[in-house]
Amino acid sequence: MPRPDDGRSDPGDSRRRQRIAQRTSAAVDAAVGAGRALGLTVTDAEVLHDLFSVVVHLAPSPVVARIPTVLPRSADLGSLAVRQQTELDVTRWLADRGTPVIPPSPLVPREPVQRDGLSMTFWQFVEEDRGNEPDYEANAELVADLHAVLREFPGRLSFLSAAEPQVITDSLALLEERPDLLGPDDLDRARREWQILEPLVRSRAAFERAFPGIDLQPVHGDCPPANIFSGVDGKLWADFELVTLGPVEWDLATLGPVLGSAYNRGAQRNGMRPLNEDVMSFVNAVGMLRVVSTLTLTPQLPPLPDYLNPAIDRWRTMPFACGIAG
Repeated sequence: MPRPDDGRSDPGDSRRRQRIAQRTSAAVDAAVGAGRALGLTVTDAEVLHDLFSVVVHLAPSPVVARIPTVLPRSADLGSLAVRQQTELDVTRWLADRGTPVIPPSPLVPREPVQRDGLSMTFWQFVEEDRGNEPDYEANAELVADLHAVLREFPGRLSFLSAAEPQVITDSLALLEERPDLLGPDDLDRARREWQILEPLVRSRAAFERAFPGIDLQPVHGDCPPANIFSGVDGKLWADFELVTLGPVEWDLATLGPVLGSAYNRGAQRNGMRPLNEDVMSFVNAVGMLRVVSTLTLTPQLPPLPDYLNPAIDRWRTMPFACGIAG
């Protein structure tokens, strides 16, 4: 038997890397083909990012394609396209009002494009300032500015769709088959927490009964302090894939009191209410279960547990369901 450190490669690891490379290559090919079909000149496509989505600059055209590739089993092209269209509508509305966002590309129709079993969107290319280190505390304060603008968005959004309750339900069932990813005691806790939280996530009426007086509005949906793009000409909001109707607290879930205090400074500046502690407990509890459910994507993205396990370790130390009563 070879020693673990004898320099020999793991055949399974090699196959996984090959599958990921093939997935990336297929996404690039689909984006290039779709871009050319829409009339874009594409001669030097460059992958800018590759994790849950493949992000491709369709050079020399000033257009970036984003193609989701790591998705839960329940995802289908139809539901994905609906979500993508909502993102395009919201970001175009924000851009038209002068909000600093990465806008949809004006060079192609502002709608999702499906090709080769993938669904993609097209965005304006912005040069990144790679020397700019993110300041998450400053970014959290800016989230209140974004919320102040989003309050006026006229379109209809689903209540807490960003929580993806069906994905959580399905993932907890799948994790029963993967004790290597989540042990039985942790899975039991997650299921019991979800029994308490799920009704409040799925029903706006139930949420409003539990948290009377808490206003709902359009929110970014996906940790906006971490989704500010540093362009060479300034910061731009990005990645509105999970834009949703919910309490403002949703956008600060699991980020901790320092960033919460920063948000409150921005809220006061905008004449908005501060974060509500009870609602923060709720969104933190749901946010941690979303982390747990993301473990089911490990077969598609093998390094994922290395990123998620520190948060799951913290979840184990937290009060059950963050103190939300059933």
